[in-house]
Amino acid sequence: MTRRRASAVLAVLLAAALAGCGQVITGTPTWPGARLERAVLTAADFPPGVQYDRIATDPTLGDGGGGLPTMLSTPEGCSDGLTKTIADSAERGTGSAAEYVVAYDGARVVMTVLTWRLDLGELAATAERCAHFKAFFDRSDPGIPITTIKLDTPRADALVYQQTMRLNNVDNSVYFSFENVGNMAVFGIVFPTPNPSISVKASLPQTFLDIAAKQAERVESD
Repeated sequence: MTRRRASAVLAVLLAAALAGCGQVITGTPTWPGARLERAVLTAADFPPGVQYDRIATDPTLGDGGGGLPTMLSTPEGCSDGLTKTIADSAERGTGSAAEYVVAYDGARVVMTVLTWRLDLGELAATAERCAHFKAFFDRSDPGIPITTIKLDTPRADALVYQQTMRLNNVDNSVYFSFENVGNMAVFGIVFPTPNPSISVKASLPQTFLDIAAKQAERVESD
């Protein structure tokens, strides 16, 4: 596989991972939006030099609207299995979700806070079904092997997974975290993205686990 095609694979899987992550609508928050705004980490919660941006998506596009198409996979539905599981039971509308990006040198973290609970049982079942799968641009390709491994975390109620694809004989990993906190939920994904212009260096998966835990603790304290 060429470097250009490997980059294309990563771009498509990135789009699939971010699809269905909740629709964030700008405007004055109302209940439960007011609580949601209080529960979301802000730029002040991260070290100086880290890049922080809130994400506002267009609710008229629907889940994954305007993004790249999902890759084929064997078993079917594994290339976007975890985020599709979330989208299938998602609640919509103003104040239902808030999303932000935190960028370090070595990590691009996308975190989402929800005002509804995730189906962790279904997420775990999807991760188990897709523990080993192949992704394809088309059926004539030999397929890209991808594994999904559950990781231990100090937060007993959280599900954390490492998903690794092998491209050009090199392993490329992303990490997911899912957790219910009361009647709300937090989930996130991190991509190992180098950015030397950022002075703060990330260490994966620890930096991601720390952010996910800090966000969950903020929701707990609200």
